[in-house]
Amino acid sequence: MKKKVIIVGPAWPYRGGIAAFNERLARQFIEEECSVLLYTFTLQYPSFLFPGTTQFSEDPAPEGLTIRRCFSSVNPFSWVKAGREIRREKPDVVVFAYWMSFMAPCFGTIAACLRRDKHIRLVGLMHNMIPHEPNILDKLFPSYFVNKMDGFVALSKSVAEDIRKFDHKNKPKLFRPHPIYDHYGTLLPKAEARQKLHLEEDGRYILFFGFIRAYKGLDLLLDALSDTRLADLSVKLIVAGEFYEDERPYRDKIRSLHLEERIVLHTHFIPNGEVNLFFSACDMVVQPYRTATQSGVTQIAFHFAKPMLVTNVGGLAEIIPHGRIGYVTEPDPAAIAEGIVDFYEQNREALFVENTQAERKKYAWSNVTSAIREISEQMS
Repeated sequence: MKKKVIIVGPAWPYRGGIAAFNERLARQFIEEECSVLLYTFTLQYPSFLFPGTTQFSEDPAPEGLTIRRCFSSVNPFSWVKAGREIRREKPDVVVFAYWMSFMAPCFGTIAACLRRDKHIRLVGLMHNMIPHEPNILDKLFPSYFVNKMDGFVALSKSVAEDIRKFDHKNKPKLFRPHPIYDHYGTLLPKAEARQKLHLEEDGRYILFFGFIRAYKGLDLLLDALSDTRLADLSVKLIVAGEFYEDERPYRDKIRSLHLEERIVLHTHFIPNGEVNLFFSACDMVVQPYRTATQSGVTQIAFHFAKPMLVTNVGGLAEIIPHGRIGYVTEPDPAAIAEGIVDFYEQNREALFVENTQAERKKYAWSNVTSAIREISEQMS
C-alpha cells in the first residue's frame, strides 16, 4: 500500500549536510512510490547562534519535492501549529531528522501533537544524539524528544548507544550507516578538476572538506603536514569549507609552520555544484577529527571513490577498512602523517580506489528507508 511519509527537519532554502540528507531521503521514498512532504523551518537558528555567514542556499529549489516552511525553532506557538497541520495531512510515518539538543523542544512538541493520532508512527532519524561540542542543553532537552518517538534509526553504532542513555523504555532501534551522497555530480578527470581550481596538474593533493570547527581537527592535520617526509614528498593540502570559528589560530599555525606554499585555502561555503571539483582534484580525503559520530564527508568520498584517512573516533572507523580503502589512525599528528606518507610512498591510490568502488555498494539509501519502514511496522 502506498505510504504517506513526512520528513521534519532542515530542507531548502536551508543549506548543509542534513538538508541535503533529507532531500535525498525524500527522493528515495518517492522512488519507492511513497507520497512525501518535507516540513522545515521558517527560522532554523537565531542569527547569534549561527557561526557561519548564512544559513541559506544559493541553489534553486529542488525539483520534484514539496517543501513547506511552517515552524520556527524558537516559537512554541509555531510548533503546535505545525503539529496540527501535519496531523491534518494524515501521514503514515513522520521522520524527525535529529542532530542537536537545541531542536529537541521544537521536534518533541510537534511529535506530542502527532501522538494524538494513533495511526501515525514517529521515527527519530538520529544523526547525533549528543553533539560534538556538548553543552548544558544536552542534559536538559534530549529526553523530551526521545520520549515522544516510537523508535529510532541511528546512522552510527555510537549514536545508537547514546540513545540508550535517554530511552528508558527500550524502544526499537536500528543502526544503518549513512548512505552515499550521490547527488553532487560526477567524478571529473583529475587534470580537468585541477585546472579549474588552478592547481598543479601533477601535484600531490590531499583534501580537508567541510566547515571548520575545533572538533574536526584541522590543526592536527596542519601539524601532520609539517612532517619533513611530507615536505620532501611535496604533499599539499586543499582546505575547502567555511570557518565556523575564529580563523586566526589556523592562519597563525600555517605561518608558524611555514606551510603557506603547501596550503590551498577555499574557506567559503562550497556550493553543491562545485563539490565534485574538490573531490575530483584530490588524491585522498583526510578527516582528522577529534570526535565524531558519522560523517557526510565520508559518504561524498565514497561516491567519488576517493581513498580516505579517518581517525579512530565515533563511527568513522566502522566504515573504513584500514589498509583496504584507506587508513584509520589515532587523532595524533604523527599517526596522521604516517598514513599519508605510506599512501604516497607505497603508491596505494589505484588499489584503494578499486576497493572503494566495491565497498560503497553497502551504503544504499534503500537501507535507511527499509529501516524506517521496519521501525514503523514494529509499532503497528
